[in-house]
Amino acid sequence: MGEFVVIRHGATEWSKSGQHTGVTDLPLLPEGEDDGRRLAPVLAQRQIAHAFVSPRQRARRTAELAGLLDGDVDTVIEPDLVEVDYGAYEGRTTKEISAEMGRRWSLWTDGTVPGDTPGESLEEVGARVDRVLEKARPMLDDGDVAFVAHGHLLRILTARWLGLDPAAGRLFPLATGRYGTLGHEHERPALTGWNIGCP
Repeated sequence: MGEFVVIRHGATEWSKSGQHTGVTDLPLLPEGEDDGRRLAPVLAQRQIAHAFVSPRQRARRTAELAGLLDGDVDTVIEPDLVEVDYGAYEGRTTKEISAEMGRRWSLWTDGTVPGDTPGESLEEVGARVDRVLEKARPMLDDGDVAFVAHGHLLRILTARWLGLDPAAGRLFPLATGRYGTLGHEHERPALTGWNIGCP
């Protein structure tokens, strides 16, 4: 049986500055493109049979550079893998939001508020990733299944794979251009590797 390979897209201007990037469709920086290229030889050593990719250009370009869109892998663009809708917090940093609130803000405990978009609860994101996992789980019989998406989204997906509440995603920080693996131990879902960088 294969494993899930969860891959966060390469660096963007806002990922570098710490601005929350949900619905804003930013391109990769040159160093983000390098992140994708570094992933390619590492992923080529795995037996990836299927991939699900967020429709945002930063994820699609990372998947392309990593070799997942070259026709050898059964790859689909998956709308449920878009990043959390941050609502009024889109484009803002944790520091800015915390200053406005007068205390430390955290997505994991405080959630989002409506702005130009409605915002999204952790439970709503959890429901999205549950749908993706339900589609992808049977595909593990064919080999590894890759998810190329976004930081908070993939952290929530990891929590749900492990049978935890979406808020447990706070335990799994994942840097840009890095990946993790989700598999089994004694037939139970397990975290088998995390926040792995590529040489």
